[in-house]
Amino acid sequence: MSKTVLYMSMSVDGFIAGPNVAPGNGLGDDGHRLHEWFAGHMADVDREVMDEVLATGAVVVGRRTFELAGGWGGDHHDGVPIFVLSRRRPAPEPRWPGVTHVSDVTAAMTMARDAAGDRDVLVHGARTARLALAAGVLDELQIHLVPVLIGQGEPLFADMPPDHIELELLRSADGAGVTHLRYRVRTEG
Repeated sequence: MSKTVLYMSMSVDGFIAGPNVAPGNGLGDDGHRLHEWFAGHMADVDREVMDEVLATGAVVVGRRTFELAGGWGGDHHDGVPIFVLSRRRPAPEPRWPGVTHVSDVTAAMTMARDAAGDRDVLVHGARTARLALAAGVLDELQIHLVPVLIGQGEPLFADMPPDHIELELLRSADGAGVTHLRYRVRTEG
């Protein structure tokens, strides 16, 4: 059965982008540092992680992240369906096949799982991750922890609900300038 998995590079102090995130500066000032691990020389474990990302069968992404990424030109990877979480449709709406706007995180995750079949669903965006955690529809977090303190910018876990969420460590592996951490979100019962 497929899983919904957040894939996110993050600084040790919890930021996923530098300050001043805007169109044309989607990772914020100096935020590119968080992605150097897969843009340069990769260790075997880094390649394994990227292979996992590219093996996903659908993408769920927040509208802001989608727009900052230029919608990946309508194709995140291999033509997989993209479900954009948004309370309103963009105007004008890009006409890319395989891109669907959905207003509810649970519906977006369900549609993505159905589309992905037995492959995992890649989740992008801090706000989308927080909504999915709060709704109980995020199965795993794959954090690529980069040994840098950014000090300010876009935090991954800002404004989380006060609910206590337990995580189970599934993997910890050191790559080239990054530690890959994979957690299962534990559910009660």
